[in-house]
Amino acid sequence: MAPSSTSTPSSSSQHQNEEGLTPEQLQIYNNDGYLIIPNALDESTTASLLRETQDLLSNFSIEDHPMTKFSTGGDENSAGDTKNPSAHVGDAYFLTSGDKIHFFFEEDAFSPTSPTTLTKPKHLAINKIGHYLHELHPAFKSATLTPRHAAIARSLGFKDPRVLQSMVICKQPEIGGRVKPHQDSTFLYTNPPSAVGFWIALEDATRSNGCLSFAKGSHRRTPINSRMVRKADGSGVEFIDVGVDGAGYPRDLQVEKPEDRKETYTLEEVKAGTLVLIHGNLLHQSEKNLSEKSRFIYTFHVIEGFNEYDGRNWLQPPEKGFSRLYTD
Repeated sequence: MAPSSTSTPSSSSQHQNEEGLTPEQLQIYNNDGYLIIPNALDESTTASLLRETQDLLSNFSIEDHPMTKFSTGGDENSAGDTKNPSAHVGDAYFLTSGDKIHFFFEEDAFSPTSPTTLTKPKHLAINKIGHYLHELHPAFKSATLTPRHAAIARSLGFKDPRVLQSMVICKQPEIGGRVKPHQDSTFLYTNPPSAVGFWIALEDATRSNGCLSFAKGSHRRTPINSRMVRKADGSGVEFIDVGVDGAGYPRDLQVEKPEDRKETYTLEEVKAGTLVLIHGNLLHQSEKNLSEKSRFIYTFHVIEGFNEYDGRNWLQPPEKGFSRLYTD
């Protein structure tokens, strides 16, 4: 029987901090394309990040906000790539968020008859906060650039892991939008692909409030065929083919022959404090939150600093470059 995608935490968190992933955990990640690590964040840190998030939501200014929405809608091809650029944010507020902390509204937080009128209080209307929490906010920085995460990156084979974006995703009660099947490397493309998501539950993620589900093993049979880039005229974003010079899989990944198949998704409920590692080629999704309970998570993405990251990507590095995860 194949091992579960949920790993059993070591009895010594200090040992984990020093050693990174165990061989069993690495096998699960390589086979399934994701790894669930319960209790990766202690209760105190999890509660602190949740309080900091609520403080951010309560105190950001709405008076000068462009009321930018974030959408994950659009048409899908068989691999799950979103092909409709109009479904993604592409205004200046979004494109300049790489070195700032910006707030993006849920689509369903607005009145259908008045596109700029909120139907929810502002702290219940935000889809996500991004994309530079890991540098600008002390609590999130200290929870991101850690020896534990550096050890995990070493276990995954990174030579120069760089944190390029971070977000709190809120999945607000009753209006938290569905996220259709997608691959993270489509949006954070390196050549060859290298993105890994570090996804941390700040609240319990359940079937009712929109937990993640994964197409196990799809990272080995689903290449990155398209990528999201800035339009040449600077007016927004679009999706383009990676082209003949663009790799579809990470270097040295043991791939399978692509199949014309309907993927089966495994739903994974997790407790607050759980870390989920997500391969950049893996197809994953989440359903709309129709419950009365939010599903706050914190996520950041790591890419290989030695791989090509070009000027067409929507997210461009700040002046000092993307954040180093290794300190040695």
